[in-house]
Amino acid sequence: MAGKYPGRIKALPLYDGRFDAYKLEADGADVLFASYPAGTSIPPHTHDTDNYGVITRGELILTVGSETRRYAAGDWYHVPADAVHSAEFEQETDEIEFWFAVQR
Repeated sequence: MAGKYPGRIKALPLYDGRFDAYKLEADGADVLFASYPAGTSIPPHTHDTDNYGVITRGELILTVGSETRRYAAGDWYHVPADAVHSAEFEQETDEIEFWFAVQR
């Protein structure tokens, strides 16, 4: 897996999902250190978690509902639980995502 994460991060378990990430579990949340090759496209989907992320390298093109925005290194984004969203990465991109459990 690509990405410029420190050795301690790279020693974390791998996330078993539709993208490459190292996963840090916490009480009520997961933290993912994700890397995406240029040209990666993630089709529309939902999560049952409230997600926040920060781009650490590259750029995320995120569509939530009918709104599309670009996020560069240092930018934070939010995807509410159950919101339909998709993502595109035109360049190699790294990010840290926080997936918070939602009380139901």
